[in-house]
Order: sequence, then C-alpha cells, then structure tokens
Amino acid sequence: MATEGAKRQPKYQRIADALRDAIQAGRYGPGDRLPGENDLMAEHDVARMTARQALGVLQSEGIAESRQGAGVFVRSFRPLRRQGVKRLTRSRWGEGRSIWAADAEGRTLVVDKVGVTEEPAPDRIAGVLGVEPGSRLCVRRRRFVLDGKPILLATSYLPASLVAGSAITREDTGPGGTYARLAELGFEPVHFREEIRSRMPSGAEAGELGLPAGTPVMLICRTAFADEGRPVEVNEMTLDSASHILEYEFDA
Repeated sequence: MATEGAKRQPKYQRIADALRDAIQAGRYGPGDRLPGENDLMAEHDVARMTARQALGVLQSEGIAESRQGAGVFVRSFRPLRRQGVKRLTRSRWGEGRSIWAADAEGRTLVVDKVGVTEEPAPDRIAGVLGVEPGSRLCVRRRRFVLDGKPILLATSYLPASLVAGSAITREDTGPGGTYARLAELGFEPVHFREEIRSRMPSGAEAGELGLPAGTPVMLICRTAFADEGRPVEVNEMTLDSASHILEYEFDA
C-alpha cells in the first residue's frame, strides 16, 4: 500500500521514481531506451504531459538523455571521480604530471579550448589575491572534455607581475602545469583551499557544457597559497554536476 507521502507526490514524480528504481535495479542499462511517452501513458493511465514530465525529471537529474527522433535513453556516460585531496599533492604536478591524470583513469580527457589574456582584477578576485581592484592579472580560461563530452569550465587568475615572461602566460604551460611553473618561479603552492557550492547554470555555461534543461552545476573555487600564506592563484571551476563525483579522502 502506498504511503501518505507517495500519495501526495505528483503522478509524474511517481513515474520518474519507478523508472529510476528500474534503472538502479539493472532493468535498464547504460544506453538502453526507456519507455516512451505513449508507453507511459498506457501503462500509468496518464496524460502525455505527465509522461513527458516524468522523463524530463530523469533528464534533469542526468540519469537519462534525449536523442532527437529516437527517444529517451539511459545515460551511458560514466561520471569522472574527482579526487579532491590526492590530485593536488606535490608528487603529481611536481613530477611533471597533470593533476587531471589520476581522475581520468586512462579515459580520453582533453582541453579543447584555451585562452590566455591579461585583464584588470575583478573585486572578488582582488580581495582573495590581496591585490588592488583593477590590478593586472593573467587570466587562463579552459574547457575540459572527457570522452567527447564537455564537463568543466575553468578560469584561473594569477598576478600578472608574478608570472610575467613565464610559460603560465602561454596556452601550453608545460609538464606539471601552472603549479610546476609557479614552483620554478619561487612561489611553489604549499596549501590549497577549495570552496564548493551549487546553482543553476547561466545560458552561456549551459551552452558551453551542453547541459540539458534543469541540470545544475557545481562551482569550485580553489585558492593556491605559497609560503607565508601568500595567495598566488584563484581558480574558478564550473562543473556539470551529473558528470562528476567529488571524492575527499583523508585521515582522521
């Protein structure tokens, strides 16, 4: 017998819950086509709009995806497990390895868009870096694509005077990336702070990440500090929430 809470749920939500349970139980696997609107209408005796809303719930959660003219399918993309602590250890970037290498686990991860400019510091970034608003910053913008799917937008801000003439001002920063180059400049990161929050994407973000309607993004703002607590980089990241698992492992 249905609980009082289940009875109060909209019909489309109950249908979405049933489909989600079926996916989690393995009745529908990655890439399988889900029942269409006509199937759901007949099975649950609901209107087309209700069936459409139910499928829309699964799409907004990142569980399913619509394919033009073919129907709605269980999403086959495997989320990236982002190892929040391990990935930033000096043993990775200090030895010339990308901090993304461990996350990708052999999958194809590329940066398909890179832009490097010099811009005045926005107030919010100036406050974190401890510079005057309007001070010149080196700004690095990237888009990361995993297995052909855009999953992350990242914008890094560094004091222009600190990185002038270094590979950080070029698109290809070389082995170990920005942190290895900072170390060579005498500003090796020794401490990191990450702040995480969530919101709905802007239109531009949704377009860049190819997000279906209703999919939220996770925002990670990481600050890298050199000796004596000097902030040397702020990295603002926008993640497709359905494409990431955030993992933090540490000792008690």
